[in-house]
Amino acid sequence: MSNSYNAPLSPKFLGQNTGLPASPDEAVLDYVPNPRVGSLYLTRFAAPEFTSLCPVTGQPDFAHIVIDYAPDQTIVESKSLKLFLGSFRNHAGFHEDVTVGIGQRLFDEMRPKWLRIGGYWYPRGGIPIDVFWQSGSAPEGLWVPEQGVASYRGRG
Repeated sequence: MSNSYNAPLSPKFLGQNTGLPASPDEAVLDYVPNPRVGSLYLTRFAAPEFTSLCPVTGQPDFAHIVIDYAPDQTIVESKSLKLFLGSFRNHAGFHEDVTVGIGQRLFDEMRPKWLRIGGYWYPRGGIPIDVFWQSGSAPEGLWVPEQGVASYRGRG
């Protein structure tokens, strides 16, 4: 299979038996050429069972993460994204740091036209925390559907 650059795609992790990285810093995100350069479209990833650790108690925190982006020259390869998100299982960080950090790392490395992330965190101590970040205004003409995660009411 080739892309718009007529170069073969060569994802680093796809088809490989790959262990979970020990931390987000050790995780390598893999980017491949956008097969539709010049087209304005949105890609969405949802991770409804995301986990990280509370930096104070060490207890697990759970979230439904939704990542939307409008690709430019590259797209993120989904297996590398899954491994990156999974690497947070043993990472201690406040909800805000984790959510915004994921969005900023993807934006800084991939350089999409636009990116937003919604972190819909399940309650701990009786308070759900939802965290949102985006790289700027969505490009004109981009269809941006709602993320589809309701405010907490026994999320589901």
